[in-house]
Amino acid sequence: MNIKVCGITQLKQLQQLDALEIDFAGMIFYKGSPRYIGDKISKKEIKSADFDIKKTGVFVNQGYDEIMKAVEDYDLDVVQLHGDETPELCEQISEETELIKAFRIVTNPQTNIDELIQDYDDVCDYYLFDTAGQKDSFGGTGKQFDWALIAKSKIEKPFFLSGGIGPADAEKISKFKHPDFYAVDINSMFETSPGVKDMARVLQFKQALKLYKRG
Repeated sequence: MNIKVCGITQLKQLQQLDALEIDFAGMIFYKGSPRYIGDKISKKEIKSADFDIKKTGVFVNQGYDEIMKAVEDYDLDVVQLHGDETPELCEQISEETELIKAFRIVTNPQTNIDELIQDYDDVCDYYLFDTAGQKDSFGGTGKQFDWALIAKSKIEKPFFLSGGIGPADAEKISKFKHPDFYAVDINSMFETSPGVKDMARVLQFKQALKLYKRG
C-alpha cells in the first residue's frame, strides 16, 4: 500500500518522510490553506537534495504557468489538482509531469463516481477522492466520506483514498477492497499543528498497514 503524507511545510520533515520510505509527500501551493508552503521550504535546498520520495505539488484552480513554475522551482515529481480544473488543463499538465486529479465527494447515495471522473480518464495518471467541505473549502475537513461509493464504482485508474484518515484506520483500510486502490493520503489527523506532522504516528500507521496486510 502506497502512502502519501500531505501538507508538508518543513524540509526536515520531508527528509524524515524520505527516510521512512513514504512514497509521496504533498506540498500545498494554495494560499487559502493553513498548510500553504509559501517560503517555508527553500527551493534551492529541495532542488539540491536527493530524494526518493515523490515530491507532489498540490494546486487549487491555479493557471498552467503558475503550476509549471512551481514544478521547476521545487523540482516536483507530481502535480495534484485539487480544485475545479478542466480536462483541458489536466491534459496540458499531464504532458509535462505525472498528474493526480482530485475529486471532492459528497456522501450521497446518488453520487455516481464513474460519471464524475469520465471526462478525465485520458488526461491524468491517478485520481484522488477526498471529502467535500463547505463552499470554498477544498479538502482538509478531517472527515471521511462513505467509501462504499468508491467500492461499487469501476474507476479503472489507480486512485488515492483521502479525507479524515487517522492512525486508527489502518484496519479499516486493509479491509477496503477495490482493484484500483493504489494509495492512502493522510494529513491533518497526523499533525501536532497545521503543517507539522507527528512522525511517530506516521511510522506507526505504516507499520500497522503492513501488519494487517500480512494478516
